[in-house]
Amino acid sequence: MQHKINKMTYSKVDVFSADMQEIAKLCKVLSHPARLAILKYLSDCKSCISGDISNEIPLSRTTVSRHLQELKKAGFIIGEIDGVKINYCICYKIMEKHSNLIKDFLKQISTPENFLSCCENPKITCD
Repeated sequence: MQHKINKMTYSKVDVFSADMQEIAKLCKVLSHPARLAILKYLSDCKSCISGDISNEIPLSRTTVSRHLQELKKAGFIIGEIDGVKINYCICYKIMEKHSNLIKDFLKQISTPENFLSCCENPKITCD
């Protein structure tokens, strides 16, 4: 009698550097336009926000709350519950760290030397 072996797939993130793992996590958090809109709104306000920001984001309160939790978990924002009010702020120290990490990575991969050999092939265009 043959038995089917259930093969599980495993994520091999450990084979990548800690920086690459961190950048991947950050990009995943930033991959939703609602989260980008929340960060943009908090940044535009230039202060901490008290209360419900779902009036500013065209999504339900529950959905906005879920996105705020993801942003908080990644360190992009800080928040605390003060009675019935919730205060949210961008965590600029962590934002700067995340920003530098992503900028450094993009700088490493976007040097002209990285593009010359492939772009010389007339069949391959970057347009």
